[in-house]
Amino acid sequence: MFNHHVQAALAAGRRRDLLAAAQAARLARQATPRRRGRAVLRDGSRVLIAPVRAGDAPLVAEVFARLSARSRRMRYLRTKDELTPAELRYFTEIDHHDHEALGAVALADGRGVGIARYVRSAEDPRAAEVAVTVVDEWQGRGLGAELVARLSGRARAAGICRFTALAAADNVAVAGLARSFGAHPVRGEFGTVAYEIPLSPAAACGAAR
Repeated sequence: MFNHHVQAALAAGRRRDLLAAAQAARLARQATPRRRGRAVLRDGSRVLIAPVRAGDAPLVAEVFARLSARSRRMRYLRTKDELTPAELRYFTEIDHHDHEALGAVALADGRGVGIARYVRSAEDPRAAEVAVTVVDEWQGRGLGAELVARLSGRARAAGICRFTALAAADNVAVAGLARSFGAHPVRGEFGTVAYEIPLSPAAACGAAR
């Protein structure tokens, strides 16, 4: 009888441990922002999109390396030949709330093809600056729009009401992308144009304000 009680207690303890482990795993999955999703672009190309993690520095470096000099100038508004280790850390070691980034990998060959990110404004927590990078041979397929659409959903969930973006005045790709999301230019100086993209209904942002 004593052994039976001991065995029952041990079994109950194991069940509790298993339940606790399952609960911890479930909470970890909910807290982990590594939710992957596939997308089919306008030309039928397939990509896998997922939040960028600290271990994704090679992905960020690969996307940058595949950009032409003109695309780098359009993205960074200046000549840029490389990403420093500090920049790679900044672009990948993010909190997924005030700073979020989504990376796209081509399913055909597993290579990085695009990244979109937002960084919340320090002056206005309801606003965030957005930036999109798509490698040259993947431009014009709708990847930028897909990345921004998914990034917008994550931004809304984080309480962000609008995106802002600063682009070169001759960056027609960004201009077209911004217009497709209902953006309007708010100013232009020194060869650049600033856009504001509303993410939430004005009433909702007014209530938050």
